[in-house]
Amino acid sequence: MDYTHVAHPFAPVFDRSSRVLVLGSLPSVRSRENKFYYGHPQNRFWRVLAAVFSQSVPQTVEEKTALLLLHGVALWDVVARCDIAGSSDSSIRNAEPTDLRGILESSPIERIFANGGTAAKLYDRLQKPLTGIPIETLPSTSPANAAWTLPRLCEAWSVICTAKPPR
Repeated sequence: MDYTHVAHPFAPVFDRSSRVLVLGSLPSVRSRENKFYYGHPQNRFWRVLAAVFSQSVPQTVEEKTALLLLHGVALWDVVARCDIAGSSDSSIRNAEPTDLRGILESSPIERIFANGGTAAKLYDRLQKPLTGIPIETLPSTSPANAAWTLPRLCEAWSVICTAKPPR
């Protein structure tokens, strides 16, 4: 397996109204090429969020950012730097955590969700000792998680709507 050292290439998406934080593990090769989160066309993240919030599926980075912020969702990843083989989350080693303090100190985050089990495990190991905040695991929107259909994903992910609305 060929490993590459990767540094997280994007800033987090959040504002002072963000109440929910969704964390992935690390952007995939395709996402890094497309210069934004969940850039692989088969990843269902944007379709799931659009369905959960009854919106059109965003196409541009600006539309994706607007969808997140309109609904109080912050988005980032658990890993700041690591060695990884391709886009395989299971190959991540030598992981260093992102610094979540900026989001947690400036946004009224009520709940933190992981996009998949690997992100949750990495959070528990790298981030929870720093934040003390538990994470809730949602099924991965990755195309590798083919056992979960789009309707099942949407149903599971609808929990992100249950955070208290902005005041």
